[in-house]
Amino acid sequence: MESTWFKSPPAISFSSSSCPKPRDCLTVRASIRGELMKDGRGNPISLRCVQAQQSSVSHDGDSNSELKIKEWEVGKYQDEIAASQGIRIRRRPLTGPPLHYVGPFEFRLQNEGNTPRNILEEIVWNKDKEVAQLKERKPMYKLKKELENAPPVKDFIGALKASYARTGLPALIAEVKKASPSRGVQIAQAYEKGGAACLSVLTDTKYFQGSFENLEAINRAGVKCPLLCKEFIIDAWQIYYARTKGADAVLLIAAVLPDLDIEYMIKICKIFGMATLVEVHDEKEMDRVLGIKGIKLVGINNRNLETFEVDISNTKKLLEGERGRIICENDIIVVGESGLFTPEDIAFVQEAGVKAVLVGESLVKQSDPGIGITGLFGRDISS
Repeated sequence: MESTWFKSPPAISFSSSSCPKPRDCLTVRASIRGELMKDGRGNPISLRCVQAQQSSVSHDGDSNSELKIKEWEVGKYQDEIAASQGIRIRRRPLTGPPLHYVGPFEFRLQNEGNTPRNILEEIVWNKDKEVAQLKERKPMYKLKKELENAPPVKDFIGALKASYARTGLPALIAEVKKASPSRGVQIAQAYEKGGAACLSVLTDTKYFQGSFENLEAINRAGVKCPLLCKEFIIDAWQIYYARTKGADAVLLIAAVLPDLDIEYMIKICKIFGMATLVEVHDEKEMDRVLGIKGIKLVGINNRNLETFEVDISNTKKLLEGERGRIICENDIIVVGESGLFTPEDIAFVQEAGVKAVLVGESLVKQSDPGIGITGLFGRDISS
């Protein structure tokens, strides 16, 4: 048992002054216990769970605060598991529990622990809050009811294989970026006419101006291409929600999700008949993902998460040697992502072992998506 004392600096404004003894109100006892857990490969992970308790102040009936505290403690578990697998993206701020955790005072300090280290971490932190709010408004039991009316699942992987067999070129997953639902439908229909095998629909609103309304509208418009929900998935609830909106596949980012989360989410998708595109950025993530059961679709993002520089040679590097052999033996389809603008780029990643490409930027710049697709592949792939 150890005690930690907090002193309030002048810059902090407190929401309450009713505490009889600041010393009592700002005392936190933390009990630390060790537990043994295992990662996706069965290796033991030593974790520390920190439970903090107020020493002298009790707030009877404050169930919301208690729930937030428990959520924070669970977050500590998740982040330690992630760190043990080399994941640098933290699920949420690490510096401390939610507001009102220490006595009746409410304060927040801006420091390295609760400041996102890069844009992906900022997105994940915001997504964590967003999903928590959505789950309150639409609990799982409501989603399960809505699943009864969800449209039939289309074969995402089957569509990629059929396109590759038909054209001899990597199958195109064309991305529908920010647009109104009506405009999104027009773009999706043009992509399908131009030869896209599948479509990727951005659904994050805050950072990418996408929406689930787009996904739902495209599905209802009768587009035959299977649809990938391109979202920052951190919770299984999001998979259920995406399915109710017509998603046939979801994106899982290895830089964000630990192995056990990925394996669990793949199992959920398999029950629904959905595909999972698991995205990697470097050798360590690729090695992790290739060790996870049920992997059928791996995306290689050529964009560096730290610098945001794009280098398509990253695809070749990640597919060389033993990794390439494992991919072939397990019939895994590799999807090239980012930095693909010309027929030469397509030829480069195809030679490296890619059988599908996810492209958005180079297509949306064209007034006619069909012309954009022809320019990307160097020929018409619509028939």
